[in-house]
Amino acid sequence: MKVSRKLFVRAALFGAVAASALPTVTFGAEEASIQEVAQGLQATLDNVWILVAATLVLFMQAGFSLVEAGMIRAKSVANVMMKNLMDLCLGALAFFAVGFAIAFGGDMSGIGKFLGGSGWFLGEGSSTYGNLTPSTFFVFQVAFAATAATIVSGAMAERTKFKSYAIYSIVISALIYPIVVRWQWGGGWLYQLSTPFHDFAGSSIVHMTGGVAAFAGAKALGPRIGKYGADGKVNVIAAHSIPFVLIGVFILFVGWFGFNPGSQLGADPIIGRIALTTLLSGSAGAAVAMLVTWMKGKPDVAMTGNGLLAGLVGVTAGCFAVTTVGATIIGAVSGLLVVLSANFFDKIKIDDPVGAISVHGVCGAFGTIAVGLFSNESSDGVIAKGLFYGGGTDQLVSQIIGVVSIATFVFITATILFAVLKATVGLRVSEEEEIGGLDIFEHGALGYGRD
Repeated sequence: MKVSRKLFVRAALFGAVAASALPTVTFGAEEASIQEVAQGLQATLDNVWILVAATLVLFMQAGFSLVEAGMIRAKSVANVMMKNLMDLCLGALAFFAVGFAIAFGGDMSGIGKFLGGSGWFLGEGSSTYGNLTPSTFFVFQVAFAATAATIVSGAMAERTKFKSYAIYSIVISALIYPIVVRWQWGGGWLYQLSTPFHDFAGSSIVHMTGGVAAFAGAKALGPRIGKYGADGKVNVIAAHSIPFVLIGVFILFVGWFGFNPGSQLGADPIIGRIALTTLLSGSAGAAVAMLVTWMKGKPDVAMTGNGLLAGLVGVTAGCFAVTTVGATIIGAVSGLLVVLSANFFDKIKIDDPVGAISVHGVCGAFGTIAVGLFSNESSDGVIAKGLFYGGGTDQLVSQIIGVVSIATFVFITATILFAVLKATVGLRVSEEEEIGGLDIFEHGALGYGRD
């Protein structure tokens, strides 16, 4: 009887302890479950947002196509649009096979500061970031590669052999652009500076790379027939469709809200701030370009569009790190620079039908350097404050080193590439083909039908 009573008491005590512990265990399990669900939801949101952003950036190819087609003559419209299409399609294949591994792959025989060496064909060792799957990360990055490549087509429009351009498109996407990416976004030597070089979304890595390659290409080709007179006078070769240009600019403007906020590589509340600085800088660029041309006579429609793009390019490096006032100033200066730069290149007889060198090359360089002036640590604790915020010259020096290094590398490699093409398959079409238009001679079809 005593034994039974003791067993009963012990059983009752054990039951009471177990009962009191059960809610704690259940609550702990529920808390862990909620955390797992939250993490899974965040990963899903990150991937969905980056795929949406990638879609916006990929659709920017349509914007580039319309801007370039509108700025040239009707007889070569199909040709320039075909080049934009191939920049994406050939570039995607080249970046898939080689470029992505060079940009983001693992250390290659001790030279990882300059080249990656794993993840060929998106295979073993493929890189990713945060919650993104390798596929999502690749799709977003290939959209940027296509942007860098397609900048060049406008500057070389109306006089370039399609075969040569296709080869160029493959090479820049497989080698030139990925090496530049490696230096910073891939954790390379610019990222490893004592004060790391900063280019958040690609003012220099994407846009200046394309702009400098465009300069090398336009220089190698020479100007279009009739662009410059014997006395050095600049002859206007009229754009065939200003509405095309403005529709293209609108598409690019919208696409930039995938380009810059998407570079956060996740669905984070900060993307709203990035979108705001992007909006302000682009708007300021357009307003200043309009005013500058208006002061000389009438507000130039095409140049105003280029002013908008210049402002967007300018803020792309620092959209995360600058204040709204800083973004507005960067955009305004970019809008002025694009007008002055376009006039300068005409004076030295570099024929750039769409202004790609000025918009992407010059303003990309300025915007990257401007990070060293306008960056604010409260906006991005990863980088140092800029000179105008009491941060000294450390960040500014790193920005200048990055710009000079990237521009020099791209110019040398692109110049060599175009020289090889000129000496082998040829770079420029014949005089007859140029005068007749590339649509017929290169593709056997008219961009516009005839009644």
